[in-house]
Amino acid sequence: MSTSTNNEPTQMFQPDVVTFGESMALMMPDNSKGIEYSSGFQSLFGGAESNVAIGVSRLGHRIGWFGRLGKDPFGRMIVKKIRGEGVDVSRVQLTAEAPTGLMLRETVSGKSSVYYYRKGSAASFMRPEHLDESYIAQAKYLHVTGITMALSESARETVREAVRMAKRNGVKVCFDPNLRLKLWSLDEAREVLLEVAKEADYFMPGLDELKLLYQTESFEEIIGRLKELPGVSIVKGGDNETYIVEGDSLTAVPYFKAEQVVDTVGAGDGFCAGFYAGLLKGYSLQEAVRLGNLIGCMVVQMEGDWEGIPTWEQVEAFLNNVQHVER
Repeated sequence: MSTSTNNEPTQMFQPDVVTFGESMALMMPDNSKGIEYSSGFQSLFGGAESNVAIGVSRLGHRIGWFGRLGKDPFGRMIVKKIRGEGVDVSRVQLTAEAPTGLMLRETVSGKSSVYYYRKGSAASFMRPEHLDESYIAQAKYLHVTGITMALSESARETVREAVRMAKRNGVKVCFDPNLRLKLWSLDEAREVLLEVAKEADYFMPGLDELKLLYQTESFEEIIGRLKELPGVSIVKGGDNETYIVEGDSLTAVPYFKAEQVVDTVGAGDGFCAGFYAGLLKGYSLQEAVRLGNLIGCMVVQMEGDWEGIPTWEQVEAFLNNVQHVER
């Protein structure tokens, strides 16, 4: 995917991780009244894949994110802010054929609700020919999600082709199903997501997602199904622990305890960012998952999709129990 956002050289940057998908403008009331009764809104953005990209960058590694955005104020804002986080956006396309997607979020009486305006968005028009195989081939890991596959048939085929490109070039495929039932039916999602799970080197579902995808509440049956997959499965959202299923082995990695939970949005993306950072730092699989757990814990203690993802300096301070002193 070639860039139309700037005149930067497109062959200089060599990413450790490549990801792509839809990032949307995000509007939130600047008070607790809810959308219906608010006159002022915060203008933000969010997207599972760009959240991961920002996280990996903050944790000290090279990552590229691309997608299609509208050639509109929202699209330009998103590109500038992601670039400002140190993420390579040289393969992003701004297009006049469709607008940037939009989501609205409100929290009323402690309950969070999200409303999507993304049908017919620029990202839904992604096609396999927009991919740059040479760019994907440079990476160690390709991160894809089920959200992109839910946008349209062409976006679905784009993910499939990206996976094929990664495999041709020895790039490990990492797949977070990110099941979103507002975007497609469970029956449609199940077939597509489980297909990609079989191709993934690292499959990273939530336990609740697996209960829906495998149509069972039985933990033992779910683990049994995961053991049949050729790759490693990292199961988020367990009972105070994350599970690693590798071959016939099952390992549980305990969570870090959050002092307070402010906003759970983006926790899974933060986990993925921490997990990749751990692998890139040469950690064992278990230690990489532990780092992912820590990042997820830190994310839920701040409001926002990606704003709470820490820098590597902040992670080291946490692990070393360094106290913050306000002067």
